[in-house]
Amino acid sequence: FSISTDENFVITTTNRKEVTEENFSELVQDGVTLYLLQSVDQILLSATKERIDFLPHYDTLVKSGMYEYYASEGQNPLPFALAELIDNSLSATACNSGIRSIQIKLLFDESQGKPAVAVIDNGRGMTSKQLNNWAVYRLSKFTRQGDFESDHSGYVRPLPVPRSLNSDISYFGVGGKQAVFFVGQSARMISKPADTQDVHELVLSKEDF
Repeated sequence: FSISTDENFVITTTNRKEVTEENFSELVQDGVTLYLLQSVDQILLSATKERIDFLPHYDTLVKSGMYEYYASEGQNPLPFALAELIDNSLSATACNSGIRSIQIKLLFDESQGKPAVAVIDNGRGMTSKQLNNWAVYRLSKFTRQGDFESDHSGYVRPLPVPRSLNSDISYFGVGGKQAVFFVGQSARMISKPADTQDVHELVLSKEDF
């Protein structure tokens, strides 16, 4: 790497966790992406790309939430799919000290790409590991267990308040991925954790799968 003997450097994960002798076996595994930096908080000079390989649950792509949504006593299932996406933003902004901002945009300008639904919030953001796990795991955010960083780490479910944005609106628990593929063909998640300058982007495509 052309590093001189008197130059200091660190090796970190994409979550900016420094690799040391003590945590080497935990952090450095097959397929993991590492940064070689002058300091843990060094700004990246260019974007990096990491491919996530996993086998999605067949329900995510084949059923795409249809059973859960159409089991909603004959109601129009589309609002429930959108509610699932908005629920992620409610969770992300639940601990905001200031204003909670959640925007829902329907994009139909074909010059900007295919039609899309965009849900934008000012929540705490997700790390690359949390985005990875959002893509891979198909379990309720309240039953997930094991050695991984949940995309809802630190989230405390509020007491149920009917028809109130202070409560969770997730009803079926089928997850954001099924909601996405019920509505469209791909998902693009862009997130910046509150305590870092890094911006992480995740793309899931039915065509790629």
